Amino acid sequence: MKKSFSSTKNYIASNQLIEAVNAGVLLEKPLLVKGEPGTGKTMLAEEVANTFNTELISWHIKSTTKAQQGLYEYDAVSRLRDSQLGNKKVNNIKNYIKKGVLWKAFTAEKRPVLLIDEIDKADIEFPNDLLQELDKMEFFVYETNEVIVAKQRPIILITSNNEKDLPDAFLRRCFFHYISFPDEKTLAEIVKVHHPNIKKNLLNYALNSFLEIRETPGLKKKPSTSELIDWLKLLVADDLNLEDLTTKNKHSLLPPLYGALLKNEADVELFQKIAFMARREN
Repeated sequence: MKKSFSSTKNYIASNQLIEAVNAGVLLEKPLLVKGEPGTGKTMLAEEVANTFNTELISWHIKSTTKAQQGLYEYDAVSRLRDSQLGNKKVNNIKNYIKKGVLWKAFTAEKRPVLLIDEIDKADIEFPNDLLQELDKMEFFVYETNEVIVAKQRPIILITSNNEKDLPDAFLRRCFFHYISFPDEKTLAEIVKVHHPNIKKNLLNYALNSFLEIRETPGLKKKPSTSELIDWLKLLVADDLNLEDLTTKNKHSLLPPLYGALLKNEADVELFQKIAFMARREN
Protein backbone atom coordinates (compact mmCIF):
# COMPACT_ATOMS: atom_id res chain seq x y z
CA MET A 1 0.00 0.00 0.00
CA LYS A 2 1.31 3.42 -0.91
CA LYS A 3 2.04 5.54 2.12
CA SER A 4 1.04 8.99 0.91
CA PHE A 5 -1.45 10.78 -1.29
CA SER A 6 -0.63 13.40 -3.93
CA SER A 7 -2.18 14.86 -7.07
CA THR A 8 -3.05 12.27 -9.72
CA LYS A 9 -3.52 12.39 -13.46
CA ASN A 10 -7.27 12.73 -12.82
CA TYR A 11 -7.24 15.06 -9.80
CA ILE A 12 -5.34 18.28 -9.09
CA ALA A 13 -4.95 18.75 -5.33
CA SER A 14 -3.46 21.74 -3.54
CA ASN A 15 -0.48 21.23 -1.24
CA GLN A 16 -2.72 21.98 1.74
CA LEU A 17 -5.25 19.33 0.69
CA ILE A 18 -2.47 16.77 0.14
CA GLU A 19 -1.14 17.50 3.64
CA ALA A 20 -4.64 17.17 5.12
CA VAL A 21 -5.29 13.78 3.50
CA ASN A 22 -1.96 12.38 4.61
CA ALA A 23 -2.41 13.81 8.13
CA GLY A 24 -5.79 12.09 8.42
CA VAL A 25 -4.27 8.79 7.26
CA LEU A 26 -1.34 9.09 9.67
CA LEU A 27 -3.46 10.11 12.66
CA GLU A 28 -6.13 7.52 11.77
CA LYS A 29 -8.77 10.22 12.20
CA PRO A 30 -11.68 11.02 9.89
CA LEU A 31 -10.83 13.80 7.43
CA LEU A 32 -13.68 16.31 7.30
CA VAL A 33 -13.60 18.13 3.95
CA LYS A 34 -15.76 21.20 3.43
CA GLY A 35 -16.11 23.44 0.40
CA GLU A 36 -18.49 24.74 -2.23
CA PRO A 37 -20.51 22.10 -4.11
CA GLY A 38 -18.63 21.01 -7.20
CA THR A 39 -15.09 21.50 -5.86
CA GLY A 40 -14.22 17.79 -6.08
CA LYS A 41 -14.85 16.59 -2.52
CA THR A 42 -16.49 13.31 -3.53
CA MET A 43 -13.99 12.68 -6.33
CA LEU A 44 -11.21 13.11 -3.76
CA ALA A 45 -12.33 9.91 -2.01
CA GLU A 46 -12.17 8.00 -5.32
CA GLU A 47 -8.63 9.22 -5.95
CA VAL A 48 -7.50 8.41 -2.41
CA ALA A 49 -8.81 4.85 -2.86
CA ASN A 50 -6.99 4.58 -6.19
CA THR A 51 -3.78 5.92 -4.64
CA PHE A 52 -3.82 3.35 -1.86
CA ASN A 53 -5.08 0.64 -4.24
CA THR A 54 -8.00 -0.24 -2.03
CA GLU A 55 -11.79 -0.46 -2.01
CA LEU A 56 -13.97 2.66 -1.79
CA ILE A 57 -17.06 2.14 0.37
CA SER A 58 -19.47 5.05 -0.11
CA TRP A 59 -22.34 6.22 2.08
CA HIS A 60 -24.26 9.02 0.38
CA ILE A 61 -26.26 10.81 3.05
CA LYS A 62 -29.84 12.06 2.55
CA SER A 63 -32.13 14.09 4.80
CA THR A 64 -33.84 10.85 5.88
CA THR A 65 -30.64 8.88 6.60
CA LYS A 66 -30.22 7.54 10.13
CA ALA A 67 -26.93 6.59 11.74
CA GLN A 68 -28.21 3.08 12.50
CA GLN A 69 -28.44 2.38 8.76
CA GLY A 70 -24.67 2.73 8.54
CA LEU A 71 -24.26 -0.05 11.10
CA TYR A 72 -26.97 -2.56 10.18
CA GLU A 73 -30.73 -2.91 9.73
CA TYR A 74 -32.93 -5.69 11.07
CA ASP A 75 -35.79 -6.66 8.75
CA ALA A 76 -38.40 -7.80 11.25
CA VAL A 77 -41.23 -7.54 8.69
CA SER A 78 -39.63 -10.08 6.33
CA ARG A 79 -38.96 -12.42 9.22
CA LEU A 80 -42.59 -12.24 10.34
CA ARG A 81 -43.80 -12.90 6.80
CA ASP A 82 -41.45 -15.87 6.40
CA SER A 83 -42.58 -17.33 9.73
CA GLN A 84 -46.19 -17.16 8.57
CA LEU A 85 -45.19 -18.98 5.38
CA GLY A 86 -43.27 -21.62 7.29
CA ASN A 87 -39.91 -20.69 5.79
CA LYS A 88 -37.07 -22.44 7.62
CA LYS A 89 -34.71 -19.45 7.25
CA VAL A 90 -36.55 -17.74 10.15
CA ASN A 91 -34.63 -19.97 12.56
CA ASN A 92 -31.45 -17.98 11.84
CA ILE A 93 -31.93 -14.31 12.69
CA LYS A 94 -28.76 -13.43 10.77
CA ASN A 95 -30.73 -13.96 7.55
CA TYR A 96 -32.59 -10.74 8.37
CA ILE A 97 -29.63 -8.57 9.29
CA LYS A 98 -28.57 -6.23 6.48
CA LYS A 99 -25.00 -5.03 6.92
CA GLY A 100 -24.41 -1.29 6.66
CA VAL A 101 -21.43 0.53 5.18
CA LEU A 102 -19.60 0.78 8.54
CA TRP A 103 -19.98 -2.96 9.09
CA LYS A 104 -18.54 -3.60 5.61
CA ALA A 105 -15.70 -1.13 6.19
CA PHE A 106 -14.88 -2.58 9.63
CA THR A 107 -14.73 -6.18 8.34
CA ALA A 108 -12.92 -5.55 5.03
CA GLU A 109 -9.81 -7.68 4.61
CA LYS A 110 -7.78 -4.71 3.34
CA ARG A 111 -7.95 -1.23 4.88
CA PRO A 112 -10.62 0.50 2.78
CA VAL A 113 -11.54 4.12 2.15
CA LEU A 114 -14.90 4.96 3.72
CA LEU A 115 -16.68 7.99 2.26
CA ILE A 116 -19.48 9.58 4.30
CA ASP A 117 -20.73 12.01 1.67
CA GLU A 118 -22.59 15.27 2.46
CA ILE A 119 -23.03 14.60 6.17
CA ASP A 120 -24.67 18.01 6.64
CA LYS A 121 -27.77 16.80 4.74
CA ALA A 122 -28.80 14.60 7.65
CA ASP A 123 -30.44 15.54 10.94
CA ILE A 124 -28.26 17.55 13.34
CA GLU A 125 -28.02 14.53 15.69
CA PHE A 126 -26.69 12.25 12.95
CA PRO A 127 -22.96 13.03 13.54
CA ASN A 128 -23.35 12.61 17.32
CA ASP A 129 -25.01 9.23 16.80
CA LEU A 130 -21.83 8.00 15.09
CA LEU A 131 -19.35 9.34 17.65
CA GLN A 132 -18.75 6.12 19.59
CA GLU A 133 -18.59 3.90 16.51
CA LEU A 134 -16.06 6.13 14.72
CA ASP A 135 -14.06 6.62 17.91
CA LYS A 136 -13.89 3.06 19.23
CA MET A 137 -14.25 1.36 15.84
CA GLU A 138 -16.81 -1.10 17.13
CA PHE A 139 -20.56 -1.51 17.65
CA PHE A 140 -22.98 -3.98 19.21
CA VAL A 141 -25.59 -5.99 17.28
CA TYR A 142 -28.44 -6.52 19.73
CA GLU A 143 -30.34 -9.10 17.67
CA THR A 144 -27.37 -11.52 17.49
CA ASN A 145 -25.62 -10.44 20.71
CA GLU A 146 -22.28 -9.87 18.97
CA VAL A 147 -19.75 -7.05 18.82
CA ILE A 148 -18.43 -6.01 15.41
CA VAL A 149 -14.86 -4.75 15.83
CA ALA A 150 -12.88 -3.16 13.01
CA LYS A 151 -10.02 -5.31 11.70
CA GLN A 152 -8.19 -2.05 11.00
CA ARG A 153 -9.23 1.60 10.98
CA PRO A 154 -10.59 2.58 7.57
CA ILE A 155 -9.36 5.74 5.89
CA ILE A 156 -12.44 7.89 6.52
CA LEU A 157 -13.35 10.93 4.40
CA ILE A 158 -16.40 12.97 5.41
CA THR A 159 -17.68 15.70 3.10
CA SER A 160 -19.87 18.68 3.91
CA ASN A 161 -21.29 21.49 1.79
CA ASN A 162 -21.38 23.68 4.90
CA GLU A 163 -25.18 23.86 4.87
CA LYS A 164 -25.34 23.48 8.65
CA ASP A 165 -22.93 23.52 11.58
CA LEU A 166 -21.68 20.19 12.88
CA PRO A 167 -21.51 19.38 16.64
CA ASP A 168 -18.31 20.34 18.47
CA ALA A 169 -17.88 16.84 19.88
CA PHE A 170 -17.88 15.46 16.36
CA LEU A 171 -15.47 18.12 15.05
CA ARG A 172 -12.98 17.34 17.82
CA ARG A 173 -12.58 13.83 16.45
CA CYS A 174 -11.85 14.95 12.89
CA PHE A 175 -8.97 16.46 10.97
CA PHE A 176 -10.44 19.41 9.06
CA HIS A 177 -9.75 20.92 5.65
CA TYR A 178 -11.65 23.53 3.66
CA ILE A 179 -11.19 23.30 -0.12
CA SER A 180 -10.86 26.91 -1.23
CA PHE A 181 -12.04 27.76 -4.72
CA PRO A 182 -9.06 27.28 -7.07
CA ASP A 183 -7.23 30.27 -8.57
CA GLU A 184 -7.01 30.79 -12.33
CA LYS A 185 -3.78 28.82 -12.73
CA THR A 186 -5.15 25.81 -10.85
CA LEU A 187 -8.42 26.04 -12.78
CA ALA A 188 -6.45 25.85 -16.02
CA GLU A 189 -4.65 22.73 -14.75
CA ILE A 190 -7.98 21.14 -13.76
CA VAL A 191 -9.48 21.90 -17.19
CA LYS A 192 -6.49 20.35 -18.97
CA VAL A 193 -7.01 17.13 -17.01
CA HIS A 194 -10.47 16.85 -18.58
CA HIS A 195 -9.71 18.53 -21.92
CA PRO A 196 -6.01 17.98 -22.62
CA ASN A 197 -6.22 19.17 -26.23
CA ILE A 198 -8.21 22.36 -25.63
CA LYS A 199 -7.03 25.38 -27.63
CA LYS A 200 -5.28 28.01 -25.55
CA ASN A 201 -7.44 30.93 -26.77
CA LEU A 202 -10.63 28.97 -26.03
CA LEU A 203 -9.32 28.11 -22.56
CA ASN A 204 -8.45 31.75 -21.82
CA TYR A 205 -11.85 32.97 -23.06
CA ALA A 206 -13.69 30.35 -21.00
CA LEU A 207 -11.75 31.03 -17.80
CA ASN A 208 -12.15 34.82 -18.12
CA SER A 209 -15.90 34.50 -18.76
CA PHE A 210 -16.31 31.99 -15.95
CA LEU A 211 -14.43 34.10 -13.39
CA GLU A 212 -16.29 37.27 -14.43
CA ILE A 213 -19.58 35.48 -13.77
CA ARG A 214 -18.40 34.23 -10.37
CA GLU A 215 -17.25 37.73 -9.36
CA THR A 216 -20.51 39.44 -10.38
CA PRO A 217 -22.05 41.14 -7.31
CA GLY A 218 -25.49 39.90 -6.38
CA LEU A 219 -25.15 36.43 -7.90
CA LYS A 220 -27.31 33.93 -5.99
CA LYS A 221 -25.39 30.80 -7.02
CA LYS A 222 -21.82 31.01 -8.23
CA PRO A 223 -20.95 28.38 -10.86
CA SER A 224 -18.68 25.60 -9.63
CA THR A 225 -15.60 23.93 -11.06
CA SER A 226 -17.67 20.96 -12.20
CA GLU A 227 -20.02 23.31 -14.06
CA LEU A 228 -17.04 24.93 -15.78
CA ILE A 229 -15.97 21.47 -16.97
CA ASP A 230 -19.50 20.76 -18.27
CA TRP A 231 -19.63 24.12 -20.06
CA LEU A 232 -16.28 23.55 -21.75
CA LYS A 233 -17.42 20.09 -22.85
CA LEU A 234 -20.28 21.77 -24.71
CA LEU A 235 -18.02 24.41 -26.26
CA VAL A 236 -15.53 21.78 -27.41
CA ALA A 237 -18.35 19.58 -28.76
CA ASP A 238 -19.68 22.53 -30.82
CA ASP A 239 -16.13 23.08 -32.14
CA LEU A 240 -16.52 26.85 -31.72
CA ASN A 241 -13.50 29.02 -32.29
CA LEU A 242 -12.87 32.27 -30.43
CA GLU A 243 -14.36 34.41 -33.24
CA ASP A 244 -17.60 32.42 -33.20
CA LEU A 245 -17.82 32.80 -29.42
CA THR A 246 -17.24 36.55 -29.41
CA THR A 247 -19.72 37.03 -32.27
CA LYS A 248 -22.39 35.05 -30.42
CA ASN A 249 -21.69 37.04 -27.26
CA LYS A 250 -21.45 40.45 -28.95
CA HIS A 251 -24.70 41.93 -27.64
CA SER A 252 -24.94 40.02 -24.36
CA LEU A 253 -22.98 39.62 -21.16
CA LEU A 254 -24.18 36.03 -21.03
CA PRO A 255 -21.77 33.55 -22.62
CA PRO A 256 -23.01 30.96 -25.16
CA LEU A 257 -24.69 27.92 -23.59
CA TYR A 258 -24.86 29.81 -20.27
CA GLY A 259 -27.39 27.28 -18.95
CA ALA A 260 -24.44 25.11 -17.94
CA LEU A 261 -23.20 27.87 -15.61
CA LEU A 262 -26.27 29.77 -14.39
CA LYS A 263 -28.87 27.59 -12.72
CA ASN A 264 -31.66 29.96 -11.70
CA GLU A 265 -33.73 32.66 -13.36
CA ALA A 266 -32.72 35.36 -10.87
CA ASP A 267 -29.08 35.15 -11.97
CA VAL A 268 -30.03 35.18 -15.67
CA GLU A 269 -32.20 38.26 -15.08
CA LEU A 270 -29.32 39.91 -13.22
CA PHE A 271 -27.05 39.60 -16.25
CA GLN A 272 -29.81 40.79 -18.56
CA LYS A 273 -30.29 43.90 -16.41
CA ILE A 274 -26.53 44.56 -16.35
CA ALA A 275 -26.41 44.25 -20.15
CA PHE A 276 -29.41 46.58 -20.51
CA MET A 277 -27.80 49.21 -18.27
CA ALA A 278 -24.54 48.93 -20.19
CA ARG A 279 -26.33 49.53 -23.51
CA ARG A 280 -28.13 52.55 -22.08
CA GLU A 281 -24.88 54.07 -20.91
CA ASN A 282 -23.35 53.54 -24.33
